[in-house]
Amino acid sequence: MEQSADLKSADQPDTTRWLKFQTMLSELAKKNCFQQLHWPGIKRAHQLTGFAQFQEQCPFTTKDMLAVDRLDNPHYGTNLTYPLNHYTRFHQTSGTLGAPMAWLDTPDDWQWMLRNWDVVLGNAGVQKSEKCFFAFSFGPFLGFWTAHDAAIQRGSLCMPGGGQSSEQRLKIIIGQKAEHLFCTPTYALRLPEVAQEAGIDLSNNNLRTIIVAGETGGSQSSVRDKISKNWHGVKVIDHYGMTEVGPVAYEIPGGQGGLRIIEESYYPEVVDPQSGLPAASGELGELVLTTLGRTGCPVLRYRTGDLVSVKKGRDDKGNTTFDLMGGILGRTDDMIVVRGVNLYPASVDSVIRRFDQVGEYRVYKENTGSMVEIKIEVEAESRIAELVEKELKDAFSLRIPVQSVERGKLPRFEMKAKRWE
Repeated sequence: MEQSADLKSADQPDTTRWLKFQTMLSELAKKNCFQQLHWPGIKRAHQLTGFAQFQEQCPFTTKDMLAVDRLDNPHYGTNLTYPLNHYTRFHQTSGTLGAPMAWLDTPDDWQWMLRNWDVVLGNAGVQKSEKCFFAFSFGPFLGFWTAHDAAIQRGSLCMPGGGQSSEQRLKIIIGQKAEHLFCTPTYALRLPEVAQEAGIDLSNNNLRTIIVAGETGGSQSSVRDKISKNWHGVKVIDHYGMTEVGPVAYEIPGGQGGLRIIEESYYPEVVDPQSGLPAASGELGELVLTTLGRTGCPVLRYRTGDLVSVKKGRDDKGNTTFDLMGGILGRTDDMIVVRGVNLYPASVDSVIRRFDQVGEYRVYKENTGSMVEIKIEVEAESRIAELVEKELKDAFSLRIPVQSVERGKLPRFEMKAKRWE
């Protein structure tokens, strides 16, 4: 697979990687007010000998810390290493868990993110002159902006889908013979529904890959299989990134799901969500990321809130690997306890997506005294709803009522789906 030359960790030992990061820390110690206050020890970072000491001495950064900093110092906070006139890119977080946060990038940091996305594109097999369609709104959240610009630099023909209806997008994908589609897993499932409603034949599509991101599910076999089937065998490829950190991981080579961290650009950790102590290999834990580039607006030991199970190893070239088995498995703030059972939306989604007959679904939470109960509506016949209920009971040893509703009743989503309310 192709890989950007300056991101090959085999050519850059960890000592070189550390020295580059240490140079960045020295820059932050002089110019970044947020990092100076958050970690006073950053002024002595030049005395540290490696990432192990950094991990011991640097405190975690959380989304709440960044949000409070922006409220106290509108509009961009103090986590800026340079004067405002050095920044040329404005984006916002999606606001899934609260008010959106503005995020600024310098030209150098933008190129750093594009190099990361180039790794994703290379491992997905995206080649020069191939046609890429980007089915997202091109709004202020980071979304696929970096993917779009990285594909342009790679030499691909890029087609933006902002401001278009789903039917219009489908007509371009088919008519222009796009070879790669970029969207969320939810939207990859929605487009075939629109095609059926509009009488558009997807069997003659020219797509080779659908590269998904923006929500969990891209590495779940039930979701991947359903997307591939609805698109007549197109290969599904997962990706992971966040506005706060940039493009982080590409699908583990082999096409079976799971994500591989770009270690040359990130220092990853997995910790117990409650204690903050390192999680053992293979245990479910929270992903913590440090950006080794993006000097203009960095995050150090950032608690992503994403739950993962890590496997460390080496690839066939001898590079160290940090793999998230099964991709993103859920979020620390998404878990609810129903009659003593821990439930994550991603786990429930994985079960429901086993049923091709389910068009869309919605989960309703209800507080009954001190207890939390949930019920689910599915767009499917009653007999399918009964089968989904049985499958959920088998998976979680918990009866969750599942009700059948008519197709088209529940809302559809282009970007991140909001199925729990």
